[in-house]
Amino acid sequence: MGKINQGILGGLSGKVGNVIGGSWKGIDYLRIKPSSVANPRTTGQVNQRNKFTATLEFLQPNKDFIKVGYKNYAIKKTEFNAAMSEILSNAITGIAPDFEVDYSNALLSKGSLSAALNPTFDVSTPGNVTFEWDDNSADGNAEATDKAMILVYNSARKESVYILDGADRSLTTQMLTIPASYSGQTIEVFMAFVSEDGSKVSNSSYLGSGTAA
Repeated sequence: MGKINQGILGGLSGKVGNVIGGSWKGIDYLRIKPSSVANPRTTGQVNQRNKFTATLEFLQPNKDFIKVGYKNYAIKKTEFNAAMSEILSNAITGIAPDFEVDYSNALLSKGSLSAALNPTFDVSTPGNVTFEWDDNSADGNAEATDKAMILVYNSARKESVYILDGADRSLTTQMLTIPASYSGQTIEVFMAFVSEDGSKVSNSSYLGSGTAA
């Protein structure tokens, strides 16, 4: 049995008829219990689920990266939900019902800090990926002490390796150790920057794909 604590327009807790009330992050909400659907697998529903699944598979291994990268967009939503919305809106490609993430448009970090300048990566050393970039610490709001956030995503295994507090922007290089078992497999490479105090982040840059040595 539901209770209405603050009048008909607020504070509903539980269920009244087909209306369900609750609170999340201090925000009261109401939602209607959905009616039964005669055909829950329409073409549109299947397509949306497939897009949702592709997005989840990509984001789940990168939750810690996203928690930093979307911290300024977690307004009445979680960082993960903010990233879900971004990817679903801007980085899903394919022909129904087969959808996949377009990594070149997939932001794992989103913010106003100056992004990496001319970032590249090298996979010639077994067990390592070496990131390099140009020092643009004098441009825009970039600082020499901004920290590199680097990430390697193994799409076949649906797993990632990353560093969230890497080398200073002014140092222009950072090495990331990856599992030896990645050898011969395709990896997708991303990087971003976070300010030293953690208050600002940049948009992530997609550096491309490569085959781990």
